[in-house]
Amino acid sequence: MNATQRAEIFARLQAANPAPTTELEYGSPFQLLIAVLLSAQATDVSVNKATKKLFADAPTPAAMAALGEERLADYIKTIGLYRTKAKNAIATCNILLAQHGGEVPQTREALEALPGVGRKTANVVLNTAFGEPTIAVDTHIFRVANRTGLATGKTPLAVELKLLKSVPEAYRRDAHHWLILHGRYICTARRPQCERCPIADLCEYKGKALP
Repeated sequence: MNATQRAEIFARLQAANPAPTTELEYGSPFQLLIAVLLSAQATDVSVNKATKKLFADAPTPAAMAALGEERLADYIKTIGLYRTKAKNAIATCNILLAQHGGEVPQTREALEALPGVGRKTANVVLNTAFGEPTIAVDTHIFRVANRTGLATGKTPLAVELKLLKSVPEAYRRDAHHWLILHGRYICTARRPQCERCPIADLCEYKGKALP
């Protein structure tokens, strides 16, 4: 796939969705951080259901830390791995209060030092909360990038680094959201919806089924 094709792919995705964003519901960078932390191996829908009451009752690091692990676990028990996530969230709150004045840090290094926060979570926060042109490669982006030929790689990091090099700068800030949404609703895992895909003619997937 050449640079012209890549640019056309993102031009079309932008035309279809000019202002993409995460489907996680949040009201502050802190709430986004917690929502993303909770979303590992869980759907955004399930996270939003749990955090609706949680963020109403504990909207800040101080308020959430005051809950403690057991009470926090009660709020999020419908989400997978909830006990581990409760432990990490409380520890994260305490670090934010002790080391960052209760604010979410804006550097990858500081974010990845928080319990339960890996590269993907840090990229989501940097991109969505702070507008940095990072690309968090989840299962959807990994699949779309490899299947279409947009950026092939055997690991999420390899795909991320290729995307950062190949996505035109004008589209880099929103590329993360476009690719996730495309993978979630059109280029799905079991059967990609090629017949209604806006970039099907640019895609290099050999198994695509077009009418």
